[in-house]
Amino acid sequence: MKKTILILSFYTIAGIIHSQSVFDGIEVNGSNLFRVSDAKTRSISAENRTGEKGKGGMTLPENGSAGFAAQNLGQGWKVNPYLVISSKELVTLAEIDGPGAIQHIWITQNGKNRTSWRKVTLRFYWDNEEFPSVEVPMGDFFGNGWQVPHEISSLAVCVNPYFGFNCYWVMPFRKKCKITLENLAENEIKIFYQVDYVLNKIPKDAAYFHAHFNRINPLPYKQDYTIVSGIKGKGQYVGCTMAWQTNDDDWWGEGEVKFFIDGDSDFPTICGTGTEDYVGGSHCFLADDPVKKRVYKNYSNPYSGFYVVTGEFKAPGSRFDMYRWHMTDPIRFEKDLKITVQALGWDDDRRYLPLQEDISSVAFWYQIEPHNPLPKLSSLEELEIHY
Repeated sequence: MKKTILILSFYTIAGIIHSQSVFDGIEVNGSNLFRVSDAKTRSISAENRTGEKGKGGMTLPENGSAGFAAQNLGQGWKVNPYLVISSKELVTLAEIDGPGAIQHIWITQNGKNRTSWRKVTLRFYWDNEEFPSVEVPMGDFFGNGWQVPHEISSLAVCVNPYFGFNCYWVMPFRKKCKITLENLAENEIKIFYQVDYVLNKIPKDAAYFHAHFNRINPLPYKQDYTIVSGIKGKGQYVGCTMAWQTNDDDWWGEGEVKFFIDGDSDFPTICGTGTEDYVGGSHCFLADDPVKKRVYKNYSNPYSGFYVVTGEFKAPGSRFDMYRWHMTDPIRFEKDLKITVQALGWDDDRRYLPLQEDISSVAFWYQIEPHNPLPKLSSLEELEIHY
């Protein structure tokens, strides 16, 4: 009897060890690249709209977006590298049956007004949900809110020359993934893209990726800007992008970022010390310059960054892009979450001055479904940026 129990115990322990050692191919990092997996690697692009095995590059020249260029070469020679999307048209970029996880997205736009990223809306749906979990203008999603391209070198998002948008957020799904793109512009656009994903079972505790866009222009006097509110459920906030225009002639970034977690009302659980502090900078983002004396310093690193789009230090109308990823310090919540930032500068006698700025943001988080429906995206007139 004791021998039987010992044998059963041995096989039980061996089974546990084996189950723990099976690599799903989803949670990939530099320390496990040597591990093999039964996961299936797939990719969707204009050359393979379904991602099916052995179905890439099959478009005939007479049916391809670049059919004229490939007419003398024929099938298999870059016949359909992009989609032509008409004005006001909504297209499905990817529709994938799960389980699996998106691991990388690359996308860029061509044609007239190639920088009209506020007029291109991305939406992500998980597991046949009615309301999207992601609904954002394309440029803001990739940290380029002001439609002026600049490079970003971070772990979650990379923007490379020229208009090369890359996303590395891991996005698991159990039943289905659907990604759509809507062209709100008055002219057609050309979209080149690739969605790289893996098919395999995902961990039981895997939450779903979400992103929410907001803009207030101008911010009412003495009102905090809301990065995100109305999040209900359990999950973790993992970062944001901000596009900020200052309308005053002095420093603008004294405002604190506040996290109201699980029922916080008047006062938050987490309270920062300044806007530039939150994105990892300090002392007004300044760099010493022997000629101009005080100038902003751009930077981009794996977890945070700041970029001057237009303007100079203390110049009204200056525009900035910022990002902060909580990839090693996610903000975890059990029931609900709200995040705000103050727009705060200085008056002439060195007292704090509430500012009325043009601020946009995208908040990123993971949570267990179901989620509250995201607030409806603003109208095109409210989204548009004027120069």
